[in-house]
Amino acid sequence: MTELVTYDLNDGIATVTISNGKANALSHEVFEGLNKALDQAEQDKAIVILTGQPGVFSAGYDLKEMQKGPNEAAALVKVGSTFTRRLAAFPLPVIGACSGHAIAKGAFILLSVDYRIGIEGPFKLGLNEVAIGMTMHHAGLEIARHRLVPAHFYRSVVNAEIYSPEGAVEAGFLDEAVAQDKLAARALEVASYFKTLNMRAHRETKVKAKADYLAALDNAIEKDAESLGLNG
Repeated sequence: MTELVTYDLNDGIATVTISNGKANALSHEVFEGLNKALDQAEQDKAIVILTGQPGVFSAGYDLKEMQKGPNEAAALVKVGSTFTRRLAAFPLPVIGACSGHAIAKGAFILLSVDYRIGIEGPFKLGLNEVAIGMTMHHAGLEIARHRLVPAHFYRSVVNAEIYSPEGAVEAGFLDEAVAQDKLAARALEVASYFKTLNMRAHRETKVKAKADYLAALDNAIEKDAESLGLNG
């Protein structure tokens, strides 16, 4: 796709890898690459494994862009929210292979895919918005509420609690954590399982199961755009 996002198709499984610096920052260019990768996966009818660099899945939005000003920050957040909405309703299975830290938008991406595999080790996962002075946006609230275990929703969103990989499984950011050298193999194993499903039934059931959530997320994205002045 681009140097920031690569796409590798093998036997009906597309591995999409984000590679953007130490934090694997999510910029407009990265989201453009990710959307192109999803376009290609739809064309290839491929199951997707979404991963990052060793040690970091993503630490969130590109701070250089976020610090340009409120309008620039709001525009990037809208692009990011729209991308996670696309992931939530993607017509083919998407596996998140979390290669290390997943903070803020990196964690929201994990909350938006079908199955999440993390790795054991000294890695941090969670939503740190409140800790760094950001009021949680409407879309973020809906994404977190949809997938986090209820007991951890408040702790994550309002208290900005950060989790170890094991804690992230308990909270609902991950479905399982494996040894670091097992991540790729386990992701392929899960992808191979997904290949046994009927893709039409998977697609239609996913959208039906998430109908209320997707409607709420659409409304939340609109609210965020209105409050940040992006609809004018």
